[in-house]
Amino acid sequence: MSRPMLIAALLLPLAACSGRGAADADASKSAQATPAPAKRKTVFDDQLKALDKAKAVEKQMQEDKENQDKAIEDQGG
Repeated sequence: MSRPMLIAALLLPLAACSGRGAADADASKSAQATPAPAKRKTVFDDQLKALDKAKAVEKQMQEDKENQDKAIEDQGG
């Protein structure tokens, strides 16, 4: 194999890979710029709402516990 053909054969895969990465980056930027479509109702919506509510209650209880622990520490306990 002649030297120029060998160089071309080695550089061809590198050139192909670098062009595709730039196109993918541009595509991902345009996908992020478009707003998400409206969420469709599913059979799991009620369960997901219940989970979200439970997480909110758990967060509130954790904050209350931390406040109570702080109050106990402030009183010298």
